[in-house]
Amino acid sequence: MTAQDTTHRDRVNRALRFQKPDRTPRDFAAVPEVWRRLANHFGTPDRNRILARLDVDCRIVSYDSFCRHPDVSPDRVDMEASQERSSTGGMWRVVEPDGTNRDIWGAHRRRVSNAFASLDQFASYPLESAADIDALRAYHWPQPDWWDFSNLRRVIAGLNALAVYSIRYRVGSVFETAWSLYGIERFLTELVSDPAGPLYVMERIAEVHLENLRRVLSSAGDLIDIVYFYDDLASQNGLLLSPRLYASRIQPFHQRLIDLARRFDKPVMMHCCGSAYPLIPRLIDMGVAILNPVQPFARDMDPEKLAAEYGGRIVFHGAIDVQRFLPGATRSQIREAVERTSRLLGSNGGYIRAGSHHIQADTPLENILEMYSVD
Repeated sequence: MTAQDTTHRDRVNRALRFQKPDRTPRDFAAVPEVWRRLANHFGTPDRNRILARLDVDCRIVSYDSFCRHPDVSPDRVDMEASQERSSTGGMWRVVEPDGTNRDIWGAHRRRVSNAFASLDQFASYPLESAADIDALRAYHWPQPDWWDFSNLRRVIAGLNALAVYSIRYRVGSVFETAWSLYGIERFLTELVSDPAGPLYVMERIAEVHLENLRRVLSSAGDLIDIVYFYDDLASQNGLLLSPRLYASRIQPFHQRLIDLARRFDKPVMMHCCGSAYPLIPRLIDMGVAILNPVQPFARDMDPEKLAAEYGGRIVFHGAIDVQRFLPGATRSQIREAVERTSRLLGSNGGYIRAGSHHIQADTPLENILEMYSVD
C-alpha cells in the first residue's frame, strides 16, 4: 500500500500495531471557543469538515449523542449546551429554567466564565443527601432502553463521507460519573470507609455502559475501530487514590468494559488525566491498548521517560501540552516539539499526535494551525 492509498483508518491501525505509518496519526479536541475560531478561519461551522482541513485521522461517536430521557420533553434538550463538547456530535443535556443543565445521569452543572472562555462546574450533587442504599435504589436511574442506536451506522457513514476515518466509540465513565452524582469528597471517603454506596452507584452506571457497548458493537462493530472510556484517577502530582484502592474498588468495572470490547476484537483506549504513571503497568496487564491524554508536565509523564519504559507495550495519545506550552510557544517551538514527541513516542508506530487535553481558549489560532501543519 502506498502513502497515497493509505486511508486515515489504515494509518491509525498501523500505529496501533506498532508499525510505522506514512506519517504520525493525528487527533483533535478543543473547547467550544476554539471550534468557533476555526469555523471562522475555515469558513464552515461543520466540525467534520474542520477536522478534515486539519487532516485529523480520528472521529468519535459518543454514547450521550444517542440517549433520550422518557420524562424530559425534547424541547428542553440542548445537544450543544455542554462546554465539554470537544468533538463532533452532540452531548445530551436538559436545560433548567435557571440556565443550569443536567446530563442523562442527572449530574448538575452551571456555566461560569473567565477572561478567555466559559466552562461547566458542578452546581449540586443529586445523591449528596442519600442516607443509605434504599435512597440510592430510589433514584431514577437511566436504563439501557433510554438509548437508541438505530441510526449509528448512518452517523458513522456521515463522518466517513469525506474519507475513511478511524472511528472511536466513547463509552462514558464509571468513577467520574459516580462521584459527579455523589460529590467527590464523600465518594472517596466512603469508597474507603463504607463502600457499599459507591459500589452500588458504579454498578448501576456500569450496567448501562456494558449493555450499550454490547448493542453498539453487535450492530456496528465492523465500522468501529476503537472503544474508548474515560475516568480521571490522577492529579498533576499523583493518583487520587492508591493503586490498591483502585484495584479493589474501580478496576473490576473497568475490566468488564475492556473484556467486552476485546471479545469483539476492539482495542481499548482509556483517558486518565494527570500523573497516571503508577497505573501504567496495571493498565497494560488489564488490556488497555491506548493511553490518553499524556500530560507531559504531570509527574513522571515526560514522553522520553514513557518511551523508554513502555514504548512498544502501549500506544500513547496526546502529549502536546495545552496548559503551558501551546498557548505561549512560538511556531518554531511548536514544530520542534511536535517533531520531537513524534520521534520519541512514535518512531515505530505507537503514537497518535494530539493535545494533552482539549485545546484551550487562550491558545492562538496560528499555534493550533502550526501544530497540525496547515494554514
